[in-house]
Amino acid sequence: MLKGKKIVLGITGSIAAYKACLILRLLIRQGAEVQVVITDAGKQFITPVTLSALSGKPVVSEFFTANDGTWHSHVDLGIWADAMLIAPCTASSLGKMVHGIADNMLITTYLSMKAPVFVAPAMDLDMYAHPSTQANLDRLKQVGNVIIEPQTGFLASGLEGKGRMEEPENIVAALEKYFEGTVNDHTSAPQRQLAGQKVLITAGPTYEKIDPVRFIGNYSSGKMGFALAEECSRRGAEVVLVAGPVNLQSSANIRRIDVESADEMHAACLSEFANANAAILCAAVADFKPATIAAQKIKREGNKLTLELTSTHDIAAALGREKKRNQVLAGFALETNNEEANAQKKLESKNLDFIVLNSLRNEGTCFGTDNNMVNIISATDNRQFGLKSKAEVAKDIVDYLCERMEER
Repeated sequence: MLKGKKIVLGITGSIAAYKACLILRLLIRQGAEVQVVITDAGKQFITPVTLSALSGKPVVSEFFTANDGTWHSHVDLGIWADAMLIAPCTASSLGKMVHGIADNMLITTYLSMKAPVFVAPAMDLDMYAHPSTQANLDRLKQVGNVIIEPQTGFLASGLEGKGRMEEPENIVAALEKYFEGTVNDHTSAPQRQLAGQKVLITAGPTYEKIDPVRFIGNYSSGKMGFALAEECSRRGAEVVLVAGPVNLQSSANIRRIDVESADEMHAACLSEFANANAAILCAAVADFKPATIAAQKIKREGNKLTLELTSTHDIAAALGREKKRNQVLAGFALETNNEEANAQKKLESKNLDFIVLNSLRNEGTCFGTDNNMVNIISATDNRQFGLKSKAEVAKDIVDYLCERMEER
């Protein structure tokens, strides 16, 4: 998907700058034409000679060539490129991008860029977590053509390492996915409808502990929620996926928060929904949990065991109460009887903009399967869809989400 694509690779002064060579090599191998733009600080970590040898083009770092005074036009680069990738992007460069401080060739090129700009932050954990950096990230995400994708990486131990730059292979995969999305349209509309939008999605079951080895749960596989996350990401959204315990992998450009219980999912959703543009609540959250959790494994004593249950947090209702006028909130209803009446009641009581209804009476759909058959119900609509793969159902749901977001 990158063959013939023109990409500006911006490199800033981070220790992760050495990874830019790997990114550049992968882009060239995929058939892309790459123009490197590097800051003075970036040159302290990697030499323009190395980058030029890999790209086959002179590296741009100054407004004028030192020897002959040739002008490097940042405007021309902004028109020439199909995409700009800034990797690594330091906290300093991030701040300059947000505030339009055009004091070097890279930032002026960014400000002139007509194509999408992919940003891979790279900095110390404390710098990344600082409120100033987080505020800059949030502001940058509101810019129409900027994609913070990916914005987190993973340490060798497998633990999430916020601030660490994503691996080169995943960054290039994100670019490939973007260009694939612009070619393989699901609808006639451009496939970047959700660029600059943050979408929160929940998926999978929750497990409510009885004791250290037992829990109350359900059969949800998470496949529908993960399909929705991938589709929203494909259309340019910044996706936050709050996932219950499932055996599924998500794309590197999706920010994933793994939880186990309804309480954990509730806390994550309340935190992330505050600055989201939309949320799709697809998780099968337990309605009840044990009133107390036994500290030790409960032993068999007699023929009966009585558990006292108490209600869990109603996540949909909680977000419905917090919802602002410019936010779109969607839920799911899995029913076994009186399906449409029950879904309509849930739509109204939880202040949802629309609800996706599916029924266990439709064999070969719902839990554990690759297919689904849904109705999308709102105050004014009841759209029925036939049996489809969950990936195709996700496209129908995200189409409807985009319609509702355009109305806001």
